Amino acid sequence: MAKFKLAVAPTFKAKVAIPVPGGESPEVEFEFKHRTVAQLDEWSKSLKKGRKNEEVVSEILVGWELDDEFSEENIALLCQNYAGAATALMIAYQQELIGARRGN
Repeated sequence: MAKFKLAVAPTFKAKVAIPVPGGESPEVEFEFKHRTVAQLDEWSKSLKKGRKNEEVVSEILVGWELDDEFSEENIALLCQNYAGAATALMIAYQQELIGARRGN
């Protein structure tokens, strides 16, 4: 029996290196919302509307391994305190969904 299933889990976890100014970029495990190809395409188009980083990040995350509680307020704090966090999260999210990190 194959370990591959057509039905996917509603969420998935991935480690993302969060850029820290003047320091190391620690990898943090985040839990992301799964999207189909059509949903990912629609979401990607919505990024062109000049929305705030914390709004976009809140649409893709459902949890994290940080000691700080996962909340809208703390998502905003993450995006405000670490300017590269939102970009790192969005890139990792898209790469995980399309399998760009997978080797041939």
